[in-house]
Amino acid sequence: MTPPTAPPTSLFRHADFVRFWTAQTVAQFGSQVSVLAIPLVAIVVLGSSAFEVALLSTIEFLPFVFFALPAGVWIDRLRRRPILIGADVGRAALLATIPLAYALGVLTIGQLYAVGFVVGTLTVFFDIAYQAYLPSLVDRDRILDGNAKLETSRSVAQTAGPAIAGWLIGVLTAPIAIIVNSVTFLASAAALLAIRRHEPAPGADDRVGADDRVGATPAATGLRREIAAGLRYVAANPYLRSIAVTMAWANLFGQIVFSLYLLYGVRDLGLDAATLGVVLAIGNIGLIAGAVSASWFARRLGLGRAITLSLVVAGPSILLIPLAPPDAAIPFLIVSGMLVGWSVLVFNVNQVSFRQAITPVHLQGRMNATMKFIAAATIPAGSIIGGVLATALGLREAILIGAIGGSFAFLPALFSPVWRLRGIEDVPDRPGGPRAAGTMPGATLGILEPTFGGAEAPPKRSKAVVDDRASGSGGD
Repeated sequence: MTPPTAPPTSLFRHADFVRFWTAQTVAQFGSQVSVLAIPLVAIVVLGSSAFEVALLSTIEFLPFVFFALPAGVWIDRLRRRPILIGADVGRAALLATIPLAYALGVLTIGQLYAVGFVVGTLTVFFDIAYQAYLPSLVDRDRILDGNAKLETSRSVAQTAGPAIAGWLIGVLTAPIAIIVNSVTFLASAAALLAIRRHEPAPGADDRVGADDRVGATPAATGLRREIAAGLRYVAANPYLRSIAVTMAWANLFGQIVFSLYLLYGVRDLGLDAATLGVVLAIGNIGLIAGAVSASWFARRLGLGRAITLSLVVAGPSILLIPLAPPDAAIPFLIVSGMLVGWSVLVFNVNQVSFRQAITPVHLQGRMNATMKFIAAATIPAGSIIGGVLATALGLREAILIGAIGGSFAFLPALFSPVWRLRGIEDVPDRPGGPRAAGTMPGATLGILEPTFGGAEAPPKRSKAVVDDRASGSGGD
């Protein structure tokens, strides 16, 4: 008779996971200051136009389009923890230049663009390394639990953070308050530095895995070939492919809305920084509810239905923003925030955990990079479209168009194998299964189909960007 299996101990008794969790939590709290402060610097201090504010979001996301794919290759070649630490230190230094320039009277929108682009580049490396590092830190059967805990702490930060950020901005001014984020990035780097578990350096055999055995020679290990291997892996996997299409659709329309959200709140609704912070904080309670209930929701309905139905809730919830009456908008904004936050967290926790569990270790970096690239590719377009629509039609009308388009983001997942997925065990090609080496049927295909709005992570201006802010920046 097989003895019963003892229940796993809490990951909060896993010392290195606690250090990893602490780093992410501290950075997430600090990032809430910049999420609110940087656009307010452009809106209030510099008096920027709607298009200039939308362009700020575009520039912050461009690095995910330019650098995500090569970053995935380098992250599969190198140890992940030093990348995380370096990205934290670099972002701390760059953000500190904003309050310094403000104090000297030389702050410009151009500097905000430059800092946003370079900080976004470092965030690309952080977010991809972050998701690739977790499976090497905890056992595979604890990945969902680990992501749920990380997302819960991030949700708490996104709930309490905006109110704290609004208060700090009111006391210190928006540019000076950004110093807080610099300090928290340094604290995050210190916590990551304290992790004791040895991370072996990836060898050539780790990079030239089964993905490169299909029609390739061991010597053909150049950057383009390794990027192509990650693209082929995602394109040939029907689950990953449909999730990527879903994220890209949602991010396109979600970014139209949320690149204009703060500007709409300040100029059309007449809300100040403190009020916006409180509205975001109360609305973000939905993030906590989503992080806590994501695993239960998947067990109750099945993994695929949890992923798909979460987006059915998200799209129509965004409609509450443009439909809110200007003289009584706050309740509408709060309810919208709660529903969108819940749905995004349920989506992200489940689909990120699923991706990590079915992907071989040597492909984690490239898989995450490919998914981020596809999900982020539509975000700059969404910001630009939002700016153009707001200039031509008005802020409210532009947000309404984005909300309507985002309401249909669930369709790619619904009409795909994802909808029928009960759990990870239903996928024969997961690690440990018959094709544990990493190939999927049809892996020789070189196609990549085009792939909603954070936890995968580019640096977010709001919680509405799907995935992959399960990341440590502030999204995946």
